[in-house]
Amino acid sequence: MTAPADMNAFNNQVVEEFRANDGVVTGMFEGKNVLLLTTVGAKSGQERLSPLVYTRDGDRLVIAASMGGAPKNPAWFHNLVANPKVTVEVGSEKFEATATVIEDRAERDRLYAGMVAHAEGFADYETKTTRVIPIVVLER
Repeated sequence: MTAPADMNAFNNQVVEEFRANDGVVTGMFEGKNVLLLTTVGAKSGQERLSPLVYTRDGDRLVIAASMGGAPKNPAWFHNLVANPKVTVEVGSEKFEATATVIEDRAERDRLYAGMVAHAEGFADYETKTTRVIPIVVLER
């Protein structure tokens, strides 16, 4: 998958479609589980909204800080590390959650494998970077 030229415009379009269709989106995310994650900026203190692919592990929602295999973590990851209280939108439901970075490597690898099974692009992301892509769980 090639990253869109204007990521902000792309994300805004995904958010609009998500909210207009109770969480169902088309295009590159069609058929994938997508949630909207609102974090508080680590430096700015302002709310930041990110559409993300997720999987489930029991009652927990699982997201990966892949940034398409970029050499650094996405801004939303730094925000939730600084401020782990987040807002999540799944379908038409909106709720508060706590974000936890999975530190145990075996659990991280198990959850990342679930991401790959749901969206095969995650396998490519690991080959594009030397960093270990963080896994985060979101719990109500």
